[in-house]
Amino acid sequence: MNLSFFDQFMSPNLLGIPLILISLLFPALLFPSPRNRWITNRTSTLQSWFIHTITKQLMTPLNKKGHKWALILSSLMIFLLSINLLGLLPYTFTPTTQLSMNLALAFPLWLATLLTGLRNQPSASLGHLLPEGTPTPLIPALIMIETTSLLIRPLALGVRLTANLTAGHLLIQLISTATAALFSIMPAISILTACVLLLLTILEVAVAMIQAYVFVLLLSLYLQENI
Repeated sequence: MNLSFFDQFMSPNLLGIPLILISLLFPALLFPSPRNRWITNRTSTLQSWFIHTITKQLMTPLNKKGHKWALILSSLMIFLLSINLLGLLPYTFTPTTQLSMNLALAFPLWLATLLTGLRNQPSASLGHLLPEGTPTPLIPALIMIETTSLLIRPLALGVRLTANLTAGHLLIQLISTATAALFSIMPAISILTACVLLLLTILEVAVAMIQAYVFVLLLSLYLQENI
């Protein structure tokens, strides 16, 4: 019974073919395709306003050099947000609960920000490894600590997103299982549990949105340090 709770995190297969690529590409079908006119209907207007708001929030802390990353960061934000929200629907698979996928997103982008800093301002980028005014005996230890904290950033990005979504999905499944099991025995308790499940679902919608925003925001902050 305990193992079945984790079956929802297994990548679905059809005739031995993994369907995770379909689940990754499906969110793109929900957005209207571009037309010759800028605004064609209310959906396009709402989409344009949403993308503009996201881009403005992400680009505000960055200088003009960082605005070149606007398309990448905004697209990543919409991609993660769509997958996280669609994963809350019944009988769906959430690719962002896979640590391998989150690391595949986090590591290349983090490495790109690091290489950008080393190319444009190598002295300032390496200066982050040793705070100013550090006593001489502490220099080797601080360099090791700062280097470790720098290298662990992509792992922290991937683990944070995976852990929060996985915990939320497990809680929803546990409470929904308890609600169904108690319905025939204690209907009053089952109704109360269903109310808790509704509140938890609303909370998980907020968590899905916040985690997508935090993932991209931290990448933009890493970029800010290196430009």
